[in-house]
Amino acid sequence: MVDCWWRPLARQIAHWHASAGRPLIIGINGAQGSGKSTVCRFLQASLLPEQGLSAAVVSLDDLYLPLQAREQMARDIYPLFRTRGVPGTHDVDAGITLLEDIIAGRDTLIPRFSKALDDRLPQADWTHHVGKVDILLFEGWCVGARPQDAAALQQPLNALEAQYDPDGIWRRHVNSALETSYAQWFSLIDHLVMLKPPSFDHVLKNRLLQEHKLRATAPDAPGIMDDAAVARFVSHYERVTRHMVADLPDHVDLLYQLSAGQDVISCTGLGKEDGHVS
Repeated sequence: MVDCWWRPLARQIAHWHASAGRPLIIGINGAQGSGKSTVCRFLQASLLPEQGLSAAVVSLDDLYLPLQAREQMARDIYPLFRTRGVPGTHDVDAGITLLEDIIAGRDTLIPRFSKALDDRLPQADWTHHVGKVDILLFEGWCVGARPQDAAALQQPLNALEAQYDPDGIWRRHVNSALETSYAQWFSLIDHLVMLKPPSFDHVLKNRLLQEHKLRATAPDAPGIMDDAAVARFVSHYERVTRHMVADLPDHVDLLYQLSAGQDVISCTGLGKEDGHVS
């Protein structure tokens, strides 16, 4: 797996870096449970240093708004915004500043979010980033996602939307976020890599496995969900995930196709000499 897929990815990133002659932001898009965080840690710790490159990792998950802010959104905009996940529930301004600070070589604090607590951790628990890096890996489930056409928002996609967003207020606000603030955020990405799941059903399966592991390590934490709660939680992500699977492959630089077992079965774009796919 490493020699076949991930070491060539590191070489491709090194090629992009050499061509650009400056630090780069590499977006890593992958649905929940796709293995993107593991890939980024491996790139940072081993594979990119083999290429003579230093790297930092920023996770979209660590930039969720605190619970109190999401509760305020639920009161002010729509109740479904209490649940973290969809575009609109991240601290975009902080995220933009964070990427710009790291790529400019400025010392900064990287926030940390606890899924077990469903809240941002205190600043004392944040990561202190120091110094310059060659590569910033920006990973997340909807990194690089693009908005849907307005017509696609008219009908509910699943039971959650039909019951709790019958008029489409929530999904239109999510889509508007992708059109505006998130588009600005994702425009900082120099090259985009996608780990594409075989289907949305596999996203739910992988998210259940994640929650089981979380439950084993922190069984009494307030944010832990049972299987039914996980299924409802993932329903919040379904619309954007399905749209990404259909839309994003034509707009990424590298496309890794995953199997049902989360193994890579193909990659499109490795070894390309051209630049960014838009």
